[in-house]
Amino acid sequence: MDQPKIERLLRLMKLLTANTTYTVDQLAERLSMSRRTIYRYIDTFRDAGFVIKKSGDYIRLDKASPHFRDISQLVHFTEEEAVILKSAIESIDDTNLLKQNLKRKLYTVYDNKTLADTVVKGKNAPNIRHLIEAIEEEHQVILHNYQSAHGSAVRDRRVEPFAFTTNYVQVWCYDTEDGLCKLFKTSRIEQVAITDTPWAHKESHREGFIDIFRMHGNTARTHIILELGLLAYNLLLEEYPLAERDLTPINEGHWLLDTEVAGMAGVGRFVVGLLDDIRIIEGEPLKAYLHAYMTQNAM
Repeated sequence: MDQPKIERLLRLMKLLTANTTYTVDQLAERLSMSRRTIYRYIDTFRDAGFVIKKSGDYIRLDKASPHFRDISQLVHFTEEEAVILKSAIESIDDTNLLKQNLKRKLYTVYDNKTLADTVVKGKNAPNIRHLIEAIEEEHQVILHNYQSAHGSAVRDRRVEPFAFTTNYVQVWCYDTEDGLCKLFKTSRIEQVAITDTPWAHKESHREGFIDIFRMHGNTARTHIILELGLLAYNLLLEEYPLAERDLTPINEGHWLLDTEVAGMAGVGRFVVGLLDDIRIIEGEPLKAYLHAYMTQNAM
């Protein structure tokens, strides 16, 4: 089998075993493949002995499939190995971008409570481990005394957790009260209690859009193009490593950032402190946001 096909199969396997389920159309769009190719690859998995599960239009690989455990062993660490990895990674200077990249890659291949401690420390660690367990067992949880970002309200929330953002900073959950998928900051959860109630809304679990500035939204996106000088370029990569995928060099000392954002607050906070080193090429909503911000703060 040629290398590109193997890579496409592995990318498809990752999506088919993720916490979020996808339709064939969604898989085709995310992987830039045709529906016919997706179905052909799914048949390849089935012929290899994997169990294909369908729920309505949604499709996934059953983790109870034969050989799945064998594959998982390729990226399995013992507790002792995880502790060694933790010590090695934490010894790297915090200013080194590779440190966060290593943490992110390790989490990608090893969704485990022990390795979660590599990324999360202190009082949040037990909550993260409980959330991971609830996701693995597909159970609802109670987020005790969750502090809302939109006010001073502190109350319990019953949710169905199904996916984390980078470094466990936030968790995607289906809010059973509002009937919506939302992001909850793990640092604002006092305690996580796993209930005996299984997920009841799995078909509605959807991760929303998160831009490179870690702002999120459900549907609305704004296209922006910024020209960055050397200072802005370096600070952007240090603070928001995912921006690298949307950067293109123009000439020596200048780069183009061509990306979509979920709102103006994230990118606005970044640009306002670097106005002398950033030029807005496209993004009228961003210009309006900056104008209103500077007018308000000049008063």
